[in-house]
Amino acid sequence: MSEKMTAQKLSGMIDYQTDSIVSKALIERKTGIVTLFAFDKGQALSEHTSPFDAMVYVLDGKVDISISGESYILEKEDMIIMPADEPHGLKAMEKMKMVLTMIKS
Repeated sequence: MSEKMTAQKLSGMIDYQTDSIVSKALIERKTGIVTLFAFDKGQALSEHTSPFDAMVYVLDGKVDISISGESYILEKEDMIIMPADEPHGLKAMEKMKMVLTMIKS
């Protein structure tokens, strides 16, 4: 592995920006992607589908995640699996940071 191994606090690796969604790729491989996100309050990702299973882990804040028309409210340290090919979207109910892990198969 070419990257230097260091321990870091995830929530400190990305900052909030007013009226924005900020993202930072942590790992990008053929088999999967791990992305860190920071959402300002009210920011959203519209409903969409993905051909891969994904896991959301909330680091900070509160988010409303919709999966196949069902709403799930997640807060700090909550996680949820979004199955492949199921419509999903989200809206930050307050400033929110999350890690998105997509597993490609």
